[in-house]
Amino acid sequence: MDLFTAIEQIVDLAKDSQLNKEFYRKADKYIKYVSEKMELTKEQSVMMALFVNRSDDNHILIRYISGDINCPTIRILRYLKDIEELEKKEFIRCCRERRGKISYRVPYDVIEAFKRDEKYVPRKCTNLTCAELFSELEDIFELRQDNEITFDAMCQKVKSLLNDNPQLQFTKAIKQQGWEDIEEELMLFLLFCHLYVNNNDNNIRFHDLDFLYDDKRIWNRVKNELARGSHELFAYEIIENNNDDGMVDRESFRLAQKGKDEYLSELDLRNRANNDQRKDIVKCEKIVEKKLFYGKNIQVQIDELSQLLDKPHYQEVHTRMKDSGFRCGFTCLFYGAPGTGKTETVLQLARKTGRDIMLVNISQIKSCWVGESEKNIKRLFDNYRELVKKSEVTPILLFNEADAIINKRMEGAQSAVNKMENSMQNIILQEMENLDGILIATTNLAGNMDKAFERRFLYKIKFEKPTLEARMSIWHTMIPSLEENVTRALATKYDFSGGQIENIARHYTIGNILHGKSENIIEELSSYCDSERLETKEMRKIGF
Repeated sequence: MDLFTAIEQIVDLAKDSQLNKEFYRKADKYIKYVSEKMELTKEQSVMMALFVNRSDDNHILIRYISGDINCPTIRILRYLKDIEELEKKEFIRCCRERRGKISYRVPYDVIEAFKRDEKYVPRKCTNLTCAELFSELEDIFELRQDNEITFDAMCQKVKSLLNDNPQLQFTKAIKQQGWEDIEEELMLFLLFCHLYVNNNDNNIRFHDLDFLYDDKRIWNRVKNELARGSHELFAYEIIENNNDDGMVDRESFRLAQKGKDEYLSELDLRNRANNDQRKDIVKCEKIVEKKLFYGKNIQVQIDELSQLLDKPHYQEVHTRMKDSGFRCGFTCLFYGAPGTGKTETVLQLARKTGRDIMLVNISQIKSCWVGESEKNIKRLFDNYRELVKKSEVTPILLFNEADAIINKRMEGAQSAVNKMENSMQNIILQEMENLDGILIATTNLAGNMDKAFERRFLYKIKFEKPTLEARMSIWHTMIPSLEENVTRALATKYDFSGGQIENIARHYTIGNILHGKSENIIEELSSYCDSERLETKEMRKIGF
């Protein structure tokens, strides 16, 4: 027998049994096997078996467990103390959402131990380097942020981690400070350190910290102390406020240099401020020059925007707008069919005007957790403001393919998802109103845009498919060896966007590398064109 066999038998016998005495008699040898192997009571072993049976679900509800064995939910609720013991032993994780909904999951490591027919033992983290310790801290704070452990359980895990690594200067400094028994201050200090070390975050705000405490009264007190500058971490000169144009920002914090020197000396943090390391930053000097072809009307608008974003002009216009009491942020919308050069235009504008680009990953902003998406949006704009302050030349904030967040808001939204979407959009609208920088959004679906967003964009440029002459130029640029009669024939026959022509040119180049140059170039290119046109039509059929 092994653990999975025993668990399968327990689940089978539990169905329709109401977990009565007869069930325990019939399943005794299987329950006993799990109990002895995992060092659990009989009741805990039964609950463990029922949870493992649902281990493919990351949001297991008690009613799911009762439904699996066809017994009343109240019967499972009688086992809550046993379930809590399983959680303490880390055999299961409990997610306690703020509105009182409780769900569970079985960690992957537990299932792996069961596969080996072994007792699951939480990993001991000893003899870690300081960098490895911060990696463990990151995992613990993620569990807390996802409400999968309580504040007390988090404290217990963190203290165990520190006690298992007494050799580190970081741990010694904490012990010397006497924080081991002052859990509120210790956890807040460690969270500040984690945000700086793991996230390179020097602009820490209340929404980065508010998940830490179970008790909202504690958080409100800590929040007030931070806002007043009276918290212990200020007194020890471990944290400090950020500045906004020489004024103290009471809602923005960072680790002070003294805190970094005294506690983080074991880590190599010399390149902390180097934006080259950030995945969301595109450096202007690394953008490859690319010739783009526009219709006459679009070219005029692009030239005007390029002139505006030129360093001296931008600064002059920005100053005059601010002095006149106008909003001084520049917001631009590039809209039109796919492959017409919207994103590439942003890149070339950035390269030409010497501006870095901060890319927005919309999929990472949206979270399944209530309230997290809104926090992510706020954090995004906070980070952009911080980047603007640090940069000699104002960077561009790019919302690429922004269809998902600038579409029409749902009136009378009832579902949690729709409410979250509306809340995110309201935050973005407010941030656009207060923007002191450059925001560019690209979209393929401007027709579905919310009117409020339409009003917020100062510049709106429609990208249309290239004209015949432009298509000829694109063909020649992509494949310089083509003669004019070939480019004209292709441009006349195929009404492609620049992106589609680039795809075909890549196919053609790969074909030449693999099979050598074709004797009939126009026939080969026509074949690729027909294939591209077919793929486009197939893609458009989806969803209709």
